[in-house]
Amino acid sequence: MVGIILASHGEFANGILQSGAMIFGDQEDVAAVTLLPSEGPDDVRAKMEEAIASFSDPDQVLFLVDLWGGTPFNQASNLFEGHEDSWAIVSGMNLPMVIEAYASRFSMTTAQEIAGHILATAKEGVKPLPEGLAKDEAETEQVQAEEAPASSGQVGSPGQMDFVLARIDSRLLHGQVATGWTRATHPTRIIVVSDAVAKDELRTQLIKQAAPSGIKAHVIPIDQMIKIGKDQEHFGKERALLLFENPQDVLRVVEGGVPLEEINVGSMAHSKGKVQPNKVLAFSQEDIDTFKALKEQGLRFDVRKVPADQGDNMDSILQQAQKELDKQNA
Repeated sequence: MVGIILASHGEFANGILQSGAMIFGDQEDVAAVTLLPSEGPDDVRAKMEEAIASFSDPDQVLFLVDLWGGTPFNQASNLFEGHEDSWAIVSGMNLPMVIEAYASRFSMTTAQEIAGHILATAKEGVKPLPEGLAKDEAETEQVQAEEAPASSGQVGSPGQMDFVLARIDSRLLHGQVATGWTRATHPTRIIVVSDAVAKDELRTQLIKQAAPSGIKAHVIPIDQMIKIGKDQEHFGKERALLLFENPQDVLRVVEGGVPLEEINVGSMAHSKGKVQPNKVLAFSQEDIDTFKALKEQGLRFDVRKVPADQGDNMDSILQQAQKELDKQNA
């Protein structure tokens, strides 16, 4: 029997597992995997590995995840490597999809066969009332084009690329970026700037896969970003969203001549020796010193996870981080 993993941010996967059981009955070889606010990617991966090990046939696994490009999707994609001929991943999980997957196991014996079969049911399950609210695909694209903001500054003119957002996020391209920030800034390209990621073929491929429809994603080393920043004649019509893993890479880019004015600070993962003055940002002494250097370069800081958040004060955060580091090292 094909094993099914339902994976989500928060308790959504547990809820849809319960709903599916109410409608279709309890199911064998089905597991819910949740990413809770206090957890990270490694926790999700460990839960997935535990679920797979419990299935009667670990060679046939179907992942139903909530969001393309989110942490559950990315961890499923990591595990997917080496199982491309037998496993399958489907994003946009909804209840019709889950019920159809359960029913399909009676007649279908492979994860990929079920994955292909359930797509139509999942899409048909999305309907508005009144029915007249539904737009066909062409009309939807036209509305999106009309709602997109007009290009600012010299976008499209020779020698100028518009950097619509430069963000520090240790998770790089994930759900909050792929949905909230791309809708808020309307980039044509997402560029991950990192020497380490550029050398990692698997991470590079996952980032490219996580890009929203209609937006191209690239992974480039820092020197290449500096070269682009100095000579943009071939990129004049582009709106670029830049993603950095850490402030040190941002400083190298700025010192190299890339004309950034503001940095969105979204997430910095905790590791040994760092302090965490708030829920999403962790600092070493090097991090604090780097942010001070960026401020000396004239950069502003926009401290928000998602566009709807109220911005935090970076100076206050850095002061608190310094106090905690001094206390830790005393």
